[in-house]
Amino acid sequence: MFKYTLKRLLLIIPTLIGITLACFVITITAPGGPIEQKLAELRFAGAEGSQSSSSNDYGVPQEIIDNLKKQYGFDKPIPIQYLIWLKNAVTFNFGDSFIYEEPVSSLILERIPISLQFGLISFILTYLVCITLGVAMAVKKDSLFDISSSIVLIVLYSIPPLMLGILLKVFVAGRWDLFPIGDLYSDMYFEKEFWGRVLDRIHHFILPMLCYMIGSFTILTQFMKNNLLEEINKDYVKTARAKGLSKKTVYYKHALRNALVPIATSFGSIFSFFLAGSLIIEKIFNIPGIGLLAFDSTVARDYNVIMALIFIQSLLFIAGRIFSDLIYVVIDPRIDFS
Repeated sequence: MFKYTLKRLLLIIPTLIGITLACFVITITAPGGPIEQKLAELRFAGAEGSQSSSSNDYGVPQEIIDNLKKQYGFDKPIPIQYLIWLKNAVTFNFGDSFIYEEPVSSLILERIPISLQFGLISFILTYLVCITLGVAMAVKKDSLFDISSSIVLIVLYSIPPLMLGILLKVFVAGRWDLFPIGDLYSDMYFEKEFWGRVLDRIHHFILPMLCYMIGSFTILTQFMKNNLLEEINKDYVKTARAKGLSKKTVYYKHALRNALVPIATSFGSIFSFFLAGSLIIEKIFNIPGIGLLAFDSTVARDYNVIMALIFIQSLLFIAGRIFSDLIYVVIDPRIDFS
């Protein structure tokens, strides 16, 4: 197990280099970068020298273009640019944002607590509710509870998060005024005491949290139910029942543990929740999270922010996969990676 873990940790390096190199080349070579945007601003603003003769299509002297390339670090070949970026990325120095004009690390650190709250809370609630509900549906298969729960889950799965968010905002928050329309807290938030702030945040979190959870909630519940049903129908469960063990002992002590093994593949996604973000939900409820930051940076071709998010997200995803493998062994000791 130790050798396997060490091998997986060492493989992080080439995997991370491969992902970031491919994304770096695509990002850098994509049209509409910061230099093109700055030149367009100079041209439309009638910058000095814009009417002078030049050999480019922007109507500005070539000297200005060369200075801009040097300023943004684009005056070097792409391989050299990538090596410089990689050297800085190892120390989590991602430079400054082109559009926000502040360090990228500070920009991301400002958004992480917001996305982390939504991601971590939705992760915990989803697994607690889905595993419990899936087990109950499997144990009570074909009962009224199972049938009604399945119908509700199918209806929830058919509702897109975008549509659900709009409906909740228009009716529940707007017309019925049961919850806030958006934002993270009310105007009087900082004047309240501790528990008042907690309740205020919960009040603002409920609607967007429902949109965050709806997709994974439905899939995971059905997945848990099907896994447990498959284990219940296996021979070892029938043998245990024939030997006189109670239904509760067989299902919850033996079958459930084996049914959780496939579910463990997604346990590692908890790492990705440090940068969890949903553009649609954050846009609807006016939440300044990672998803909205990634979208704005992509539209504006803010290379430093884009690459920083890719680097951190890839690192967390790889770490999550290793964590999932370790969880396998905890749940099922029969698994041996050696």
